[in-house]
Amino acid sequence: MIKSVSIQGVKGSFHHIVAEAYFGQQVEVVECLSFDETVGKILSRDCDAAIMAIENSIAGSILPNYALIDQNKLHIIGEHYLDIQHHLMALPGQSIEDIKEVVSHPMALLQCKQFFKSYPHIRLVEDKDTAEVAHRINERQIKGIAAIASKLAAEMYGLKILAESIQTISHNETRFVIVKTANSVLPEEEINKVSLRFSLEHKRGSLASILNVMSDCRLNLTKIQSMPKIETPWKYAFFVDVTFENYKDYSKARSIMEIMAEDFKVLGEYKNAH
Repeated sequence: MIKSVSIQGVKGSFHHIVAEAYFGQQVEVVECLSFDETVGKILSRDCDAAIMAIENSIAGSILPNYALIDQNKLHIIGEHYLDIQHHLMALPGQSIEDIKEVVSHPMALLQCKQFFKSYPHIRLVEDKDTAEVAHRINERQIKGIAAIASKLAAEMYGLKILAESIQTISHNETRFVIVKTANSVLPEEEINKVSLRFSLEHKRGSLASILNVMSDCRLNLTKIQSMPKIETPWKYAFFVDVTFENYKDYSKARSIMEIMAEDFKVLGEYKNAH
C-alpha cells in the first residue's frame, strides 16, 4: 500500500497533479527541490514511491532522470501521461501590460516562447519550478511578475489567470513514471509494457539484431533512447520501452536479448497507460 509519494516541486505542480491522479487525493505528497532529493526520499524509505517526469512530446527525453533511475537501481511500477496546459498567472488586479517579468522553469518558457513574442516588454527569467514561483508570488505579494503554471497552482495560491493555455503547441503531453526501490509484482496478464536497459558491442548490426528479435517476438518498440556510458568513452547504454499483447512473447524475447546484450536490465514491468 502506497501512503506517501515524493515529487519534484511543490503542491500545485504537474507532478502533484499526477500524484493525485495516480494514487488518489488521500496520498501524502512530499515536496522536493530536485529530482535527486525526490529519489533520495525513497532510498531513505521516507516515502513509498516517487514520481518523475521522463519525457515530453515536444522537448523529448529528460536524460538525467533516466540516469537517476538506472544508477539507483529503481523499478518503474507504472506510468501516467498528462496533457500539459500552461497558464500565465499573477496577483489579482493586474493585466498583461503590468507584467514586466515572467519567471518559470526553462522547459515551460521554451514551450510558450511564441506567445511572448507579442509582448516584447516582458523579460523571461528561468527558475527551478513552475508552481514554486506561483507560491512565491503569493507569499511575498509580488506585483509586476507573473508565473507560468497549472490551473491547480492558480487556485491554490490565489493568483489570477491572465492568459490560458499559452503553450505554442496545443497538444503538449508529458510522460511521468512512478518508481520504487522494489519491483511491484503485477499478474502477468496485466503487464503489457516493459522498460529495458542494455549495452551492445561496438560492431556492425548489433542494434539491428536486437531490434529484429523484438519484431520477431511481436514486441512493439515505443521508445529507444541512447545515453553515453560515462565510465566507457564512446560506448552507449540503450533505454528501450516495448509494448505487447502476450507476456509469453516478451518473455521469449527477453531470454534471447539477455544473451545478445551486455548489462541487460529490466527497469520495470507495468501497465501501458497510453
